[in-house]
Amino acid sequence: MTLNTKNFPTRLFKMTQAFCREVPSTIESRSFIDLLVTTLFPIRDKKPLSLKETELRWEILQEQLFKIVSPLCKDNKEGCTCSYIVDNFFNDIPLIYTRLLKDAEIYRSNDPASDCAEEVILCYPGFYAVMIYRFANVLHGLGVPILPRIISEYAHSQTGIDIHPGATIGNHFYIDHGTGIVIGETTIIGNRVKIYQGVTLGAIFVNKTLSGQRRHPKLEDDVIIYAGSTILGGDTTIGRNTVIGGNVWLTASVPKDSRVYHTPEIIIKGSNKNHE
Repeated sequence: MTLNTKNFPTRLFKMTQAFCREVPSTIESRSFIDLLVTTLFPIRDKKPLSLKETELRWEILQEQLFKIVSPLCKDNKEGCTCSYIVDNFFNDIPLIYTRLLKDAEIYRSNDPASDCAEEVILCYPGFYAVMIYRFANVLHGLGVPILPRIISEYAHSQTGIDIHPGATIGNHFYIDHGTGIVIGETTIIGNRVKIYQGVTLGAIFVNKTLSGQRRHPKLEDDVIIYAGSTILGGDTTIGRNTVIGGNVWLTASVPKDSRVYHTPEIIIKGSNKNHE
C-alpha cells in the first residue's frame, strides 16, 4: 500500500506551531559546553592555549551563552535578565574550577588505577559527569528553563550517568565507573560521598502532584554506596560515615556510622542444601 504524504508537510507545519515555547538549540548548547570544557581543561583538546586565546574564548563563551538564553528570558523569573544570567554563571566558574581541580586530585588519590590528575580529566566519566552537573546546576539555580536539562542529558548520553541539575551535591563527590547511576532532582548529597556504578537515588513512586516536593533521599557526609544499590524516598536519610553494600534496597533512613549489606542466598547446583 502506498501512503499519500503529499500534504504531510503542511500538516506537520501546523502541528509544530503548537510547540510555541522558545527552546534552546541542542547543537548550540552542546557546542557551548564543549568549548567551555576545553577552555577550562585544554588537555582535552590536545593543545595548550595562550593567554590571548584563553581571553578570546572567554569572550566567545559569554556571547554564546547570551545568544542561547536570550529567547528564554521571557519565560524566566521576573527581573532576571539575560545579562544577569550570563554574569552570574561566569562569576561562579572560578569557584567551580577550583573545586574540580580538587576533585581530580581526589580521584587520583583514591583510585589505585589512576596515575595522575591528567588521566582523570581525560578518561574518567564520573569526573566529566560531575563537572557538567555543576554547570547545569548553576543555570538551574538561576531559573533558566530547559537548558540545564539539555546540558545534563548531553553528559548522560556520553557517560551513562544521569544527574538531574536540580540535585544538591557537596564537595569532593566521587563517582567510580559510573555507568547506570541515577540521581534524582531533589536528592541531597553531602561532602566526600562516594558512589559506584548502577546506584539509584530515586523516588518511591512517580506522580505529577509531587512536583516541587522532596521525593529523593539525602546522603550525609562521608557516605559510601556500592554498586547496584537503590535508595528511594524523600524521607530517607543515610547518616554520615555509613557504608551501603552492593545490591541493597532501602526505603527507610539509616543512622550514622552504619553498615548495611545484602546477604545473598547461595544454592549449589545439584544439592538440596542452601548456604548463606
